[in-house]
Amino acid sequence: MESEFQGPRTAIVTGGGKRIGAALCRALAADGWHLLIHCNRSRAEAEALAAELGNARTVAAELGRPDTAETIMAALAGLPPARLLVNNASLFAYDSADDFTIEQWDRHLDINLRAPALLSQAFARRAEVGGLIVNLLDAKLEAPNPDFFTYTVSKGGLATLTELAARAWAGRGIRVCGIAPSVTLVSGPQSRDNFDAVHALNALRRGVRVEEIVGALRFLIATPTITGQTITLDGGQRFLGLARDVQFLETDDE
Repeated sequence: MESEFQGPRTAIVTGGGKRIGAALCRALAADGWHLLIHCNRSRAEAEALAAELGNARTVAAELGRPDTAETIMAALAGLPPARLLVNNASLFAYDSADDFTIEQWDRHLDINLRAPALLSQAFARRAEVGGLIVNLLDAKLEAPNPDFFTYTVSKGGLATLTELAARAWAGRGIRVCGIAPSVTLVSGPQSRDNFDAVHALNALRRGVRVEEIVGALRFLIATPTITGQTITLDGGQRFLGLARDVQFLETDDE
């Protein structure tokens, strides 16, 4: 099947300077996309990546600011049409239902939900011949536990936004999908030893790899009839019904 994405086109990737975001940028560049790499504190990494890729530029913006979408969209000037938005960046900080604060609540919701919503809205307004929005979610939404309480609430909101936006913009040829991996890289306060112990804590006993997230993105790009769907990459972790986040668990791998 011929791809719906032909000719020069630009992908916007938030948090694209390092980790999973950088891997997505490298894959998209290899597939012929121009890149607008959003960053905040990872400016040096983002600029080095843009230099490496060639057809790329960076834009620095704090996702918690209400004018961030305008800043990012303005940075598209002179680039080919934006046809893909990957809302990859997120805040991941620990709190619980008993101790979350107003500040933590607002930061998680502003960065993990409001920013993707406003960016998606701005992207949809610019789209002339359709496009694709991909939101990075979290596999724990399939079997939620209360650890990282406000983070989880924000990702649950983003999952709802994914389907609502897909319904709202399908008539304009704009697709909206999600990718929801379980723990893929060392995250937050987690130690490397703990990550190694729990990475494969799932039914298949196979840890999710960054390359699989890249593969899921490429599948969504190449499949023009999929929208409003989320690809969950968790090795069947949801079947285990874990009571806590994996980084608070250990396994003997018997």
